[in-house]
Amino acid sequence: MNIKRIITSFDYILMGIVVIIFALGLLAIASATDVMTYGITRQVQMQAFSFLFGLVIIGLLQFINFEVVGEFYWWMYGIAIFLLLIIFIPGIGVIRNGSRSWIDLGPIDFQTSEIAKITYILFLAKFVEKCGGMSSIKDVVKAGITLLPILALILKQPDLGSALVFVSATFGIMLANGLRYWQIGLGLGGLVAGIPLIYPHLESHQRERIDAFLNPNDLSLPGNYHVMQSKITIGSGQMYGTGLFQGVYHRLNYLPVQESDFIFAVFVEETGFVGGLAVILLYMFFLLRMVSISRRIKDDFGSNVVVGIVFMFAFQIIENIAMTLGRMPVTGITLPFFSYGSTSIVSSMIAIGIVESIYIRRKKGTFFNS
Repeated sequence: MNIKRIITSFDYILMGIVVIIFALGLLAIASATDVMTYGITRQVQMQAFSFLFGLVIIGLLQFINFEVVGEFYWWMYGIAIFLLLIIFIPGIGVIRNGSRSWIDLGPIDFQTSEIAKITYILFLAKFVEKCGGMSSIKDVVKAGITLLPILALILKQPDLGSALVFVSATFGIMLANGLRYWQIGLGLGGLVAGIPLIYPHLESHQRERIDAFLNPNDLSLPGNYHVMQSKITIGSGQMYGTGLFQGVYHRLNYLPVQESDFIFAVFVEETGFVGGLAVILLYMFFLLRMVSISRRIKDDFGSNVVVGIVFMFAFQIIENIAMTLGRMPVTGITLPFFSYGSTSIVSSMIAIGIVESIYIRRKKGTFFNS
């Protein structure tokens, strides 16, 4: 694949949407960390550096033929398992916010599940292609079995939010490959039936979040305090907001984890309903653009990968925004390209780089020949 082909085939619309979302998020992080008082903060510096590093990775990924990578799909699965196991090695894995999901790399903490979900999508996309679709219950069961060790390791951390991201990506790929309505109903039924079995094994802070969601008026529950402050912060923005860097609630530290989990509330306080709606529309265009890309890819594996990434991003976007509004339980999932987090930014950029690389080789028969 030569550079001229990459330049002419690259989807600049998708990349442009990502840049705009990131820029708005960086403004929100700057406000959340009070740059007007403290100057350019470490969070702003790390976020900008991570994005620039991600741009370099996107450039390099355009020279990689992911159809060739897909042939090593069991290796991709093995890498995902390894990344989820390594955090349990004493001296390597560290606990942050109640979850053993990170490894300490000095300047930053690296959340291994962020990369594991991408390698798992690459695995499942090829696995489903090899199965010839998901029309039979046997194929659905086989695909589901590959997910079980992933979920077991993530729930052991425990990290319910990341587990749900894996489930969402898996569902998306299956749905695009012939998953039938009765199979969906059977899966949802099994999920509902399994809740009483899963709930007792969750960590206390996770049970508190679920209890808070089910009892939104009980302010004695810690999770409800966070959501209440988020809703107050969002509501104070009214139609047009208080103005950039003029937010009151987050500057007075009423809002928890304001540069990450609840960054959407920070932005809406300062830009109002109009600003919040603009961000939601940008994310809608972002997802629809990738859906359009998946439809133009003539190769089943490539299309499956893009669909998996679409569902991965979609769940994160919906969950993060909904939890700030009290419409879903608080899970600690970041808002892609918007929330502060080096690992989140880099892994999201890797996902976009893979989509772009597949897109420039979208015509059937060009994978192995370019």
